Amino acid sequence: MPKKEKAKKAAAPLKAKAKKSAKPKATKVLRSKAAKVLKPKAAKALKPKVAKALKPKAKKAPKTLSPAVEEKAQVLNSDVVFEGRVFQVMRDRLVEPGGTEVTREIIRHNGSAVILAVDNTKSSRDPWIVIERQYRHAAQRFLWELPAGKLEPGENAVEGAQRELEEETGYRAKTWKPLVEYYASPGFVGEAMKVFLAEGLVAGDAHPEDDERIELRLVKLSELLNLIEKGAIQDGKTLTSILLYARLIAGKSKK
Repeated sequence: MPKKEKAKKAAAPLKAKAKKSAKPKATKVLRSKAAKVLKPKAAKALKPKVAKALKPKAKKAPKTLSPAVEEKAQVLNSDVVFEGRVFQVMRDRLVEPGGTEVTREIIRHNGSAVILAVDNTKSSRDPWIVIERQYRHAAQRFLWELPAGKLEPGENAVEGAQRELEEETGYRAKTWKPLVEYYASPGFVGEAMKVFLAEGLVAGDAHPEDDERIELRLVKLSELLNLIEKGAIQDGKTLTSILLYARLIAGKSKK
C-alpha cells in the first residue's frame, strides 16, 4: 500500500468504539431472613405418679401347719331361739379369743358319723363303694351320698357309725378306721362330721327309719371320681371323703 494511504488511514479519526455503558449491576437487596420467632415450648404438665397401692403380702405358710387348737370364747349370754328334734338355734353374746364382743346366731348339733364303706376284695386300686340316693328337702333334690347319721348325746362316734351303716344299708364291717373329722359349715353350724373307713363288709338286712327312703348302690371308685368331675356328686361329706380316700390309696400304690 502507498505511504499516503497509510497516512490517511492513520490520520482518520479513530471511531471511538462506543463503550458499552456498563449497566450497573443491580445489587441484590439481601432480604434479611426473618428470624424465626422461637415459640417457647409449653412445659409439659407433670402428672403426679399415682402411687401403687401396696398389696399386703400373704405370709408364707410354714412347711407344716400346726393342728387347730381349741380356744374358748367368754359367753356373756346365751338364749335358745328354737329347739327342734335334731338341733337347737342359739343366740349368743360373747367375747371371742381375739377380744371382740359379738352376737352370733348358731346351730348346736351333736355331730354326725359318716361311713366310707369299701369292698376291696376284687381290687384295692379301684374298690367298690357303698353309696345311697335319697331326697333332701333342704337342697330340693335327690343326692348321691355316703351313709351317715346323727350321733345321740354322749354316743361313741365309731359305735354310732356302726349303727348307722347297718340301719341304712344292712352292711356290717370287720375293720373300722377314722379317716377325717371336719366342720361342714363352721360359720354358723356346730356340727362336727366324723368320717370312718369301713372294710371287710358283710351284707345283711337294712332297717332304715320310717321317714327314710334310700336307694342303695355299689359303685366303683373310678366311676365316683368321674361323677365328681362332672358335678353329679354335690354332697359335701361325700366329696370330702371320696377325694381324700382316692388320694390316700394313690399314694400307697406309688410306694
